[in-house]
Amino acid sequence: MSIGDDKDQWWLAALPRMLVWARLRVLESGVAEVLDCDGRTNVYESEEIARAALMDAEFRPLDGMDDEDAAAWGLDLEELEPPRGEDEESLREQMIRPLKNPLTGRD
Repeated sequence: MSIGDDKDQWWLAALPRMLVWARLRVLESGVAEVLDCDGRTNVYESEEIARAALMDAEFRPLDGMDDEDAAAWGLDLEELEPPRGEDEESLREQMIRPLKNPLTGRD
């Protein structure tokens, strides 16, 4: 399965001045893998268990987010792009991104 596959589900959490990404991937066996911001892959018995773990950690699915949800986190939905890369190492480097300061417009 290639990086950026259609089966990848991107989740995000907003911390003070940081945006944190996680990738949920469900394998044919039904086992779910979550690539976290540290580049670790956490394995769960099912997609439901993985989703619950992400939600417990205050992550939200990007595909379920609307403009109002993004605005509540101080984000612009149109500017949200999940990490992209050829391999998990290149993704790991992008899993935590600084957010712009709303007063200055800079990181």
